[in-house]
Amino acid sequence: MTAPRLEERFIHLGRGARAVEQPPFSGMAWYEGYGARHGDDGAEGRLVSQYTFTESWTSWEMHPAGDEVVICVAGSLVLVQELADGSVAQTALAAGEYAINPAGVWHTADVADSATAIFITAGEGSQHRER
Repeated sequence: MTAPRLEERFIHLGRGARAVEQPPFSGMAWYEGYGARHGDDGAEGRLVSQYTFTESWTSWEMHPAGDEVVICVAGSLVLVQELADGSVAQTALAAGEYAINPAGVWHTADVADSATAIFITAGEGSQHRER
């Protein structure tokens, strides 16, 4: 048996301490299907995903239902958070380091070269806006 690759098949962590392998990621429309598959878990559900970036993000995102953990596993990135008071916090992450995006905090990332990160996200109600 071949083990799945996190960058291709994300994991849903749900109520009852369930871990459910997801179908292969196919783009932004995939998230609609994810919501349909696991919406019953509500704010308690978490999506574990991995992405590799070779450029800075072109949008901001925000997760109102809960905190998001960002773990850098290769390369480096700068996590940019827009705090409630309007100030901006920047946290540089190298491999093995992590940061937390608090619920409701808009965030984006700057990538100079390449970075791979694992995200543990409370995705219910996530929002995006142009950067």
